[in-house]
Amino acid sequence: MSRRRAETNAFRESRIAHDVELFLCALRERNVSPHTIKAYAGDLSVFASHAGLRSWDSVDHITIRGFLSVLYEKGLSKTSVARALAAVRSLFRWLAQEGLVQQNPASLVSTPKIPKKLPRVPTIEEMNAVLEGGLAEAAAFPERDRLMMELLYGCGIRNSELVGINLDDIRMSADAVLIRGKGKKERIVPFGDAVREAYMRYMPARQRLLVLQKRTSSALLLNMRGGRLTTRSVGRIVKRIAVAKGLPRDVHPHTLRHAFGTHLLEEGADLRAIQEMLGHERLATTQRYTQLSMKHVLEVYDRTHPRAK
Repeated sequence: MSRRRAETNAFRESRIAHDVELFLCALRERNVSPHTIKAYAGDLSVFASHAGLRSWDSVDHITIRGFLSVLYEKGLSKTSVARALAAVRSLFRWLAQEGLVQQNPASLVSTPKIPKKLPRVPTIEEMNAVLEGGLAEAAAFPERDRLMMELLYGCGIRNSELVGINLDDIRMSADAVLIRGKGKKERIVPFGDAVREAYMRYMPARQRLLVLQKRTSSALLLNMRGGRLTTRSVGRIVKRIAVAKGLPRDVHPHTLRHAFGTHLLEEGADLRAIQEMLGHERLATTQRYTQLSMKHVLEVYDRTHPRAK
């Protein structure tokens, strides 16, 4: 290969990498989950390497299908392959918006059919058992962890939304909290007496911690050093408390969000109201909870009706 050709290829590769980084920056500006951005970055790196990209115009739907075939050959699950395709689709959608390509070749590629697997949701009784007892043995910071659990289950918020709550977002006079969701969309979510009581108990402990650490913070939930609590830490804390209270080890913060939606539906809440509180853009996403609720109804029927045995 001539020196000039090598330099041209290197320039094109750097241009591709530059565009991908700009795309990832655009995702960050839209408040997309850091986990999603990290996964997309990995998927797109593999895609660029597989396709030997020199320009975006060289990619067509056959190139993308070949990329997916390689992922299958490596043993990736349909879920992982579908996520990789979503990353490529999202990238080309952005490239089209920026005027860097004329069309999105990924739109011609079908998404792998993923079998629907409903998550296991704790019952109302199980959640009451977790929250009504003390947390001292399972919690390093009982007052904070109590508030954290009550907010996750009592408001149905995402892990990333939880750690993003600031003191000014709590509206005590309205018994509500301002939540910043996906795409920087804001919504007001009501809370009940359990959250209010946990908040009142936590605030003096929070102040003592900040005095001890000689710090100030606008964040509601703090780590033991006085900084903002991270999503990773929330995941560890929820799992530790759940296991200590007799729930399965696969419980995570999103499990409490599923429980929130499912239990509201079981108790007769309107689907549109649940959609608003959960911050779902589409009602179809919220309707998944009707499947979860029906699953619970069938389990109760099979367990209790004399003619079902």
